Amino acid sequence: MRKDLYEIRAYNIKHNYNVTDFLEAYRLLLQKAIDEVWNKIVWVEKYDKEGKRRLIPSQPPKDKEFKHHYLRNLLMKDWSYSKHYVDSAIKQAYAIIKSWRRSYIKGERRISKPITRKRFVRIKETLYSLQNGKIIVSIKPNKQYLEFDISKAWFLSRAKGNIGELILNEKYLTITFRAKKKEKKVKGKIAWDCNEKSLDGFNPEIGWIKLDLTKLFHIHRVYELKRKRLQQEATKKPSIKKVLAKYSKREKNRAKDFVHKLTTQISKEFKDFIHGFEDLRKQSMLNYSKEHNRRIATTNWRTITSFIAYKSNIKFLNPKNSTKTCSRCGMINASKGAVYECKACGLRIDRQLNAAINLYLKMEGLSPSQKLFNELMKAWSGFALTGEKANEGFDELERSPRLVNPKRFACLSKTT
Repeated sequence: MRKDLYEIRAYNIKHNYNVTDFLEAYRLLLQKAIDEVWNKIVWVEKYDKEGKRRLIPSQPPKDKEFKHHYLRNLLMKDWSYSKHYVDSAIKQAYAIIKSWRRSYIKGERRISKPITRKRFVRIKETLYSLQNGKIIVSIKPNKQYLEFDISKAWFLSRAKGNIGELILNEKYLTITFRAKKKEKKVKGKIAWDCNEKSLDGFNPEIGWIKLDLTKLFHIHRVYELKRKRLQQEATKKPSIKKVLAKYSKREKNRAKDFVHKLTTQISKEFKDFIHGFEDLRKQSMLNYSKEHNRRIATTNWRTITSFIAYKSNIKFLNPKNSTKTCSRCGMINASKGAVYECKACGLRIDRQLNAAINLYLKMEGLSPSQKLFNELMKAWSGFALTGEKANEGFDELERSPRLVNPKRFACLSKTT
């Protein structure tokens, strides 16, 4: 039976309450819950996918005796605030341990207990009430309450569904709204290959869609050079640290502005399409080159996917071998340069286009084959932009500029 899909939207309102003591108390409570769950984890030595022996943590205990009796009673001691915050801490501690375990198994985390540093608290629906356009949050039963007037809030006209969980920090209250997603007609699917200076999409009816990210790359490069020049003097002049912080904030805002415009353009241009993006993990892409690691660290792939997620429907795809696999025969080749050449079938194609086609096949749950490749490419007579003249000795399709649709090439205005 299909589960209902929900759309979650969040909005911030600023407050002037002094809640530092309460948030610090909750942070310590959450850390104590994490410590107790962590101590119950059992470590077993197993072989991983690469054939190496490593310690694998067990699932955190879920029995009622530990979770709802021992742990809850332990956390209730010396807790002077509303009791339901203890339940929120237990739920959040389990979520943190589960997330850490999943990342550790993938090789992205070390054997180190998660430590909470940020001050914030998740407020369950049992801890607040909505009366006459005001949210009243219970801090201490019958003693301390926080009141937030949202009767004239700007987001009420946009918000859909009912108010869900609240998140309180030292400056803002985040209000979430939860509504059922309406089923929409899907026009098609587009798979996107994420690169440093472009997003390359593929759809058999539209063709090769190339979105230019050069301006975004330029934003990061400009501020990287500015910081590099000032960092050498920062040790001598402490005041320069404020200038560096200003540049970092400006870089973040301009990159965010670019990504907002880009994702809005994608969602409008390809309305009712499902967008497939690579589930890229930066940590697994790092190597011993400082320059390479710096470029990877400044990319905004995750920001792009998170922004477009609430503007369109997206699906995350496994990026493994998407660049190395031949989209026509499935042979794995080491790709070098802008042109992908298959040693098995002789296909010569733009490397980024080849990756986008492979990702599209993954979206459809298909494997590369000669027949399927010809079916996907029947709308065009060949490939463009390989950067070289046609080699008559290769089994290369006749090339034509028809594959790249000029109307699908997007280049945003300069933001720096």
